[in-house]
Amino acid sequence: MTQIVRYLSHPQVLIDPTKPVPSWSLNEQGSRRIAALAASNALLGTRHVISSAETKAIETATPLANALGCRLEIREAMHENDRSATGFLPPEEFEAVANQFFASPEESVRGWETAKQAQTRIVEEVRACLRARPEGDVLFVGHGGVGTLLFCYLSGLPISRKHDQVPGGGGCYFEFTGPQGKPNVCWKPLETLIA
Repeated sequence: MTQIVRYLSHPQVLIDPTKPVPSWSLNEQGSRRIAALAASNALLGTRHVISSAETKAIETATPLANALGCRLEIREAMHENDRSATGFLPPEEFEAVANQFFASPEESVRGWETAKQAQTRIVEEVRACLRARPEGDVLFVGHGGVGTLLFCYLSGLPISRKHDQVPGGGGCYFEFTGPQGKPNVCWKPLETLIA
């Protein structure tokens, strides 16, 4: 049987400049979107749910794993690109730095992990997880930045922000057939799974 692998980014978060970004939680809208996905039959067949250790990813993955009757596995190395050197940045400044991050993948922008380093890390994590789970559909729950880097790698594309998830706060996915398949389309909002 063909193994379907999906990578889902967490949806909208409660932005709190007083907290480290990895500790941010989903906001009401993000939680509602995940509840709707969990209540649907869209992910039937998923036997493995694997999440980044960031709070917003765990809050996305937990209801989905519960609805599917799957054990949730948390992987520390699936985190978003390391931006701890700057911490919270106001939205306009963040977007400018994120553009530089994707445009210069071999360079550290303002102390951030490089895009190339983040891509290598997420690809190695996904490959290791899939090697250990050769059967059953797999859902990875993570982040838009490293998800885009994974998408670029799997698609044989150079790192570029033009392959980033659609604007709107996350909650997007792409899928491929594991373990070596290419994504058939770019990011789509999670609601297209439910429709």
